[in-house]
Amino acid sequence: MMFSWTSQAFARAALCAISLVFGASAARSEPSFPAITLKLAHINDHHSQLQSFANQEIRLNGVATQVDLGGFARLTTLFKQAQAESPELLKIHAGDAITGSLYYTFYKGQADAQMMNTICFDALALGNHEFDDGDTTLAQFLDTLRPGPCRTAVIAANVSPQAGTALAPLSGMAYLQPFIIKTVEGVKVGLIGITIKDKTQNASRPLASTTFADELASAQATIDTLKRSHGVRHIVLVTHQGYERDKAMAAQLTDVDVIIGGDSHTLLGDFSALGLRSSGPYPTVAKNKDGDLVCIGQAWEYAKVFALMQVQFNRRGAVDRCTGQASLVLGSAFKRQDSAKAWRSLNEAESAELASALGRQPAVKVVEPDASAQAVLQRYTERIAQEKIKIIGTASQALCLVRVPGESTHRNPGVAGCEQAHTLARGSDAAQAVAQSFLAASPRAHFALQNAGGVRVPMAAGPVSMEMAFTVLPYTNVIVELELSGQELLNALEDAVSHHLDAQQSSGSHPYAAGLRWDLNMSLPKGRRFERVQVQSKATGAWSDLDRSQRYVLATNDFIAAGKDGYTTLGAVYADGRFVNTYRLYTQTFADWLSQQAVVARPARSDYAHQRVVTQAGVVLP
Repeated sequence: MMFSWTSQAFARAALCAISLVFGASAARSEPSFPAITLKLAHINDHHSQLQSFANQEIRLNGVATQVDLGGFARLTTLFKQAQAESPELLKIHAGDAITGSLYYTFYKGQADAQMMNTICFDALALGNHEFDDGDTTLAQFLDTLRPGPCRTAVIAANVSPQAGTALAPLSGMAYLQPFIIKTVEGVKVGLIGITIKDKTQNASRPLASTTFADELASAQATIDTLKRSHGVRHIVLVTHQGYERDKAMAAQLTDVDVIIGGDSHTLLGDFSALGLRSSGPYPTVAKNKDGDLVCIGQAWEYAKVFALMQVQFNRRGAVDRCTGQASLVLGSAFKRQDSAKAWRSLNEAESAELASALGRQPAVKVVEPDASAQAVLQRYTERIAQEKIKIIGTASQALCLVRVPGESTHRNPGVAGCEQAHTLARGSDAAQAVAQSFLAASPRAHFALQNAGGVRVPMAAGPVSMEMAFTVLPYTNVIVELELSGQELLNALEDAVSHHLDAQQSSGSHPYAAGLRWDLNMSLPKGRRFERVQVQSKATGAWSDLDRSQRYVLATNDFIAAGKDGYTTLGAVYADGRFVNTYRLYTQTFADWLSQQAVVARPARSDYAHQRVVTQAGVVLP
């Protein structure tokens, strides 16, 4: 019995020892990484909007208040403060830095680059609008961005310029790189750039030899390379493709941890107390293909928001928690209405009290401009100041901005009279006005057409300055007169709507017209969406049905005339040589029209392009 007991005890002891050995081995084989916290400050889509937006109306403490919103020099202050608190902070710009204001019209990105260098971004992802004036102009912008102490990396894993072209010179340093690797708390972090493919090729002007690869495939291939060959532990995608695409991409990728995005101008976070709608939480938390958390962030538009994200990683190397805040950037001066409903500036004590109260709200940052950044900007303002202050007309009503009638996005924050514009069948007053200016400038044209995305901001009621005209139409397009049949015109309209409904591309393709009107049913398939298309006689003002066999002259911008933004039929007409280039800058055309009109108002309801609209969901808009 003694031997038997001893044998059993020995066996049990041996089993325990084996278990301990194998358990220790298993524990040793389980990967373990430092549990770091990654901090990222980011912006996107500032679009050459370097100055603040004065007299923007929001709600503060439940009261309508006019504020000074945004301003790039204020962002510089916030980035400097954040880096002082976190020396290993990653500073990111998610694209569309240029085009959109007179600073770009006159300086072609030089002013933007100099202002960006007051922040010293670690990485810039290329947006589609970086290619608006082609590869050569983009290279000139990057020439200003790259020298000096900042050396901002321009990352684009799915963009490949041909050797010997502007972005890939045969000698010297290449302008673009697919990724960069940063070390944070001793751990390698990879930042990968992704640029939206179809929109850039169809809606901007890259060289035909500059190729754009599939976004998803490029992202995964670059992630795999960084993980396999470079010892990178954590992955940050810096994308310019839109919030919805970012969420969809996250679910299809392995090993992605963070996506910092741009392109859709998405406001994330809770701003309901300020009277602003957002499109989701900040950060938005999704899951990747591995089932691990992914932190997604975007920072609205036009240097109005500063976003700061904290990503906590566990010892498995996976995201444990996403936190952070996107905050409106405000100056310290405020206006409120008096008993007569007139706006008055708060005195110093009132403003200080309000600023102090706002300092306790994370959704708002009240901050002064950085002095050095302001000094840089001042060097560029002198030439612009002489032109932009000129009043060229008056808007008797607000001209509201909408892309697609019935859209959920509200594009008119703080513009009185535009609160419900997105729910109405008439759609975009601003795009309608632009089309009217084209038609007025083209005696040959029967009608004029403008794509919704080319019109960038609404126009508030009141005096209209030259700056407003150049902000509404910030690009360098010219007016082209196309000669086409009624059937080709109808096909082009169907192309434009199909581009965003069927191909799921930018809603900026949606058409607006002057001298042309229609009923639109977006619940029907392509080819059946446009009904009762009518043309207005310039001589009599009478409307008659579009004759599919008749030849017409269409005035439009050279961008969609060449087939961009999904206007395939127009592109075929253009390629066939059936056009006259007027070489009139479309912004100047719009400014001249505003000046000639003196007072501009919304047209009669019967003159809007959209007469009756049915949404994709079958809702008839009022």
